[in-house]
Amino acid sequence: MNAVSTSAITGPATAGFCGHCGGMYDGGARPPLSAHRQCEALLQLEPPRYCAACRRRMKVQVTPLGWSAECSRHGVLVP
Repeated sequence: MNAVSTSAITGPATAGFCGHCGGMYDGGARPPLSAHRQCEALLQLEPPRYCAACRRRMKVQVTPLGWSAECSRHGVLVP
């Protein structure tokens, strides 16, 4: 699988879904979706659980040295 950097898949310009809760994501610009600011804070502490491109649940592996998350369609996401 290809490794994808976190900024390539979770950046506001490319992300369609929140990596933490899986909801629609627009970068927190519109007031109804401003709840994702808390999700953004949580993503600083833990790996994403949902693929930001397709909203699928990812296979996440946490190790003492870091984490990796794998989407069945978009490959491996690394920090």
